[in-house]
Amino acid sequence: MAKSIMSKAERREERLGFLFISPWLIGLVIFAVFPIAASLIISFMKWDIYQSPSWVGLDNFKHLFHDKLFYKSLRVTLVYSAFAIPLGLIFGLALSLMLNLNIRGINTYRTLFYLPSVISGVAIAMVWKWIFNSDYGLLNYLLSLIGIHGPKWLEDPNWILTTYIIMSLWSIGGSAIIFLGGLQNIPGHLYEAAKIDGARLLQRFSRITLPLLTPTLFFQLLMGIIGSFQVFTSAFIMNGRGGSSSGGGPNNEGLFYMLYLYQKAFKTFDMGYASAMAWVGGIISFILAIVVYKSQGKWVFYDAEDNNGKGKTA
Repeated sequence: MAKSIMSKAERREERLGFLFISPWLIGLVIFAVFPIAASLIISFMKWDIYQSPSWVGLDNFKHLFHDKLFYKSLRVTLVYSAFAIPLGLIFGLALSLMLNLNIRGINTYRTLFYLPSVISGVAIAMVWKWIFNSDYGLLNYLLSLIGIHGPKWLEDPNWILTTYIIMSLWSIGGSAIIFLGGLQNIPGHLYEAAKIDGARLLQRFSRITLPLLTPTLFFQLLMGIIGSFQVFTSAFIMNGRGGSSSGGGPNNEGLFYMLYLYQKAFKTFDMGYASAMAWVGGIISFILAIVVYKSQGKWVFYDAEDNNGKGKTA
């Protein structure tokens, strides 16, 4: 009897659990599962929104791999990733080391450096568009004070990608906070023992700090790869309306993958082609993430107490 009563209580608790998480489940289905499934189906169709969709099979994917702008947008995104991600990791780590210092008012500094990460992307893009303006921008004005004639950042095809890479460093505060969490999880007795053994500052960093931060580096690297294929707002605001028919700036040197996808979907209304692009881009970023994930055994060090069988033990 007691067992039967207990089972009823468990079933009631289970129903209550599903009831409380039902808003999240409904949101997941409506805003994630359904759009993903719909985009996969649409990628095999020709659809311009105004007319009924027609099945074309793999034609969108075949056309994709013969599209020069597709390769251009992919190259721009990969080059951007190759520079922006390492620079973001380096500067984020350097900033976290400074924010980890025990000085007066350190919490205020942490807040100030983190704030850019939560400001609207559109507002940030507008500010940087003014900073990089070749005629009245702040950056070229500051360079002129020391006798340097600044380039046409957003108008010169040789500089536009560099502009976006520099701009990407604006949000390193978020990366620094994550690094800071990793730094504060490193046991202090390791540094004390190293000091007793005569280890210098650089030695303590290379032998203790950096190895024990590799799990955090690994996480940041994965997020950076995924995020690099989602660059859109800054490119759309700063060069999305001029410089080329596709909105990618001069010679399409600022044509990021997501910007080209957007142009295909909402400028030419080729929804099938845009959906195919979305899936191809997702697969490419997934492959890159898997490669990084598989490489962690060679360079990621886990603490012996938390080792889960993946990576090395520090």
